[in-house]
Amino acid sequence: NMVSLLARLLFFAWMVLHYCGTEKVRQRALRQRDAEFIERYNGCMQGPAGTPGRDGNPGMNGIPGIPGRDGLKGEKGECMREILEEPWKPNFKQCAWKSLNYGIDLGKIAECTFTKMRSDSALRVVFSGSLRLKCKNACCQRWYFTFNGAECTGPLPIEAIIYLDQGSPEFNSTINIHRTSSVEGLCEGIHAGLVDVAVWVGTCVDYPRGDASTGWNSVSRVIIEELPK
Repeated sequence: NMVSLLARLLFFAWMVLHYCGTEKVRQRALRQRDAEFIERYNGCMQGPAGTPGRDGNPGMNGIPGIPGRDGLKGEKGECMREILEEPWKPNFKQCAWKSLNYGIDLGKIAECTFTKMRSDSALRVVFSGSLRLKCKNACCQRWYFTFNGAECTGPLPIEAIIYLDQGSPEFNSTINIHRTSSVEGLCEGIHAGLVDVAVWVGTCVDYPRGDASTGWNSVSRVIIEELPK
């Protein structure tokens, strides 16, 4: 009986140990399965997506970054020198004659020398004096300016004409009207320096000349003025 009781106790102890070992294995397997489930499904089943949230408040400015390296040296540039023009100064001259009384029909009447300061300027010229033309038949006379001996080409000559129509020879020969008139204009393209400005009298194209008179019994003058373009 003693042997039988001991055998029963040993069997019971073996059963208990076996059960405990099996239970530990089963519990370990369950914990491992739960861990895998939690890892796979993040602890719970994923539900439907929620509505988007509102924008958050702007964050604070970050810390300034480290300054970058110096860039490559640029190519040498061109030197641009500012050109400052001198302020414009008035430049004019007047030549006057008390009584020219020139009765010539062809030739130079008066001359006035002028110092031009710039080549890119224009000259304004004016002749003021009495003019007269007399003839028995139709005639024409022309008064004009020259610059250093040549008429203006920038853009055109500066001139004035007087024309008498053909009428009664007796009547035309009695006309002797001296009238103060002017010849004026602008001329461009004249170089800087001394300029000989002259007033001439001559004929008109395709018309005979008459008896001309310039500057009778009165003051005549030439005015020259340099103007910026």
